[in-house]
Amino acid sequence: MRWDWIPEYADKLISGLWLTIELLLVCATLGFLLAIPIGLVQVTGPRPLALLARGFCTFIRGTPLLIQLWLIYYGLGSIFPSIDGIRDSFLWPYLRAALPYAIFAFTLSVAGYTGEVMRGAFAGVPKGELEAARAMGMSPFTVLRRVWLPRAVQNVFPTLAGEFVLTLKATPLAATITIHELFSRSTEVRQDTFLTYEPLLLVAGIYIILTGIIVVIFRWMENRIPKPAQA
Repeated sequence: MRWDWIPEYADKLISGLWLTIELLLVCATLGFLLAIPIGLVQVTGPRPLALLARGFCTFIRGTPLLIQLWLIYYGLGSIFPSIDGIRDSFLWPYLRAALPYAIFAFTLSVAGYTGEVMRGAFAGVPKGELEAARAMGMSPFTVLRRVWLPRAVQNVFPTLAGEFVLTLKATPLAATITIHELFSRSTEVRQDTFLTYEPLLLVAGIYIILTGIIVVIFRWMENRIPKPAQA
């Protein structure tokens, strides 16, 4: 095996790695923030919104992410240029780039999967805890912020770590819409050097390291979450 190509392509691989990490962090954060109301509304209603949220989760979980990504990129990407004045607006530099569409697609994917997780998490919080909080005079928003949401997140924290890892492993799909993340950079190396296994093995090793870091961070955070008192 040959590894003498690494110094020549180190800068490209590092830039691809940073773009992968940025894509992961942005989409996972935005997706989780969207998943909270998506999960909550399925438990609390109103029914029309609950059905809409359930349908969204069903669509996201029932269709491949690659298809979702292409529908958004080739769908919205072809609609925006036809809108009058859009090419002259400040939005055009962003709308003609591939990265915003990838962020949108990955964010919706995270929201769909995690929204279903949060639905079960909200439903699994003991009703007695919520009733006790209301009896203390807390407003609905305060109950959500101080009791319901923290307890729900605590119940599914390991699952959220798994969703984070799955999102990381899905980022190579962004290469299909010309985003130069880590996998895309490894493809450039393979095309230039005609090496097949070495670039793929290097990228696989990097993903394993990133996964290990994510698992360690989530376990550290999980250990710092106060455990509920046992009766």
